[in-house]
Amino acid sequence: MRDVVILGSTGSIGVQALEVISENPDKFRVVGLASGSNNIERLIEQAKKFQVPVIGTTGDGVSIRAALPKASVIDGVNSAREVAALQADIVLNGITGSIGLGPTLSALESGNKVALANKESLVAGGELVLKFGREKIVPVDSEHSALFQAMQAGRAADVSKVVLTASGGPFRERKDLSGVTPAEALAHPTWNMGQVVTINSATLVNKGLEIIEAHYLFDIPYSKIDAVIHPQSVIHSMVEFVDGSTIAEASPPNMRGPISYALAYPERVAKAMAPIDWSSSHTWRFQPIDESRFPSVALARRCGALGGSFTAMYNAANEVAVDAFLRELIPFTAIVDTIDATVAKLNSGAPESLRDLSDVTAIENDARRVANEVMARK
Repeated sequence: MRDVVILGSTGSIGVQALEVISENPDKFRVVGLASGSNNIERLIEQAKKFQVPVIGTTGDGVSIRAALPKASVIDGVNSAREVAALQADIVLNGITGSIGLGPTLSALESGNKVALANKESLVAGGELVLKFGREKIVPVDSEHSALFQAMQAGRAADVSKVVLTASGGPFRERKDLSGVTPAEALAHPTWNMGQVVTINSATLVNKGLEIIEAHYLFDIPYSKIDAVIHPQSVIHSMVEFVDGSTIAEASPPNMRGPISYALAYPERVAKAMAPIDWSSSHTWRFQPIDESRFPSVALARRCGALGGSFTAMYNAANEVAVDAFLRELIPFTAIVDTIDATVAKLNSGAPESLRDLSDVTAIENDARRVANEVMARK
């Protein structure tokens, strides 16, 4: 029986994790949940169903205490960090955005292993996270879970390249992106995700973030991390070895597989998702990314090569720009332009390394301020 803490329990990753746990009550026990303020009723329902002893929220703690008189309720801005520090076998971080970095560090500082779905923890604070050791992190992103699994086919020294796959989002065939609306950008052809991740997929910023994440997770130089468009989203990533062999992980586009693998690693959870139907014919396509239409990937590589301060800027500026796009304050193409201009303006004063969480916060605040100035000028 594994004790599990779930951060971001009312979001897409958290909900699917609880589905897996519900179907495997002999394998997992939920000892803590944390969520934001947007869905208190769902959080209460989850806590009741799984009889969770500790609940964290940035929302209305009073109503949760009234509904769950036997539970210990932690509220406030640091609630997720406190819940992450509970003693557990695994802490699943499904929080979206750079606010997930603090809880990741809190979990690791407490000696917990982290099933990481919050890619921003590594993008914004990879240097800080890896001080605790790569063995303390099990990736949940489908691409990095695929790499993690495929790498077990050989030695790390024999890896010549890793290849992340991208669905290409809703605009992989669209030439003119200047008039894209939020509704169009949110209509992802393959995955059902939250708004920010879906917009990131449309700009391919998500793939840029994942390249940075792969660098930190697997200690692979950026020159050996590729990305290709794979519209069917069945091959989630590939590892190429020095002998020319390529090992790919394939499964239907369903996050329950990566989630269950991370929760149970090194074991596997039976029937976590339906397998590929090999009785039907399949056609899988791959094509290079058009970096003239999607400059976010090359920009992520440049930021990664410059260091952790720049990847933190990349992420923070993107969060501001995506919010502005969703509120229809800037056009779709201005998202990556804003990131690029922000990084360029902050280039000279950025520290070479990150000492602690306060360094990350300062860099992100600067990036958000400059991003807003850039958008205001435009």
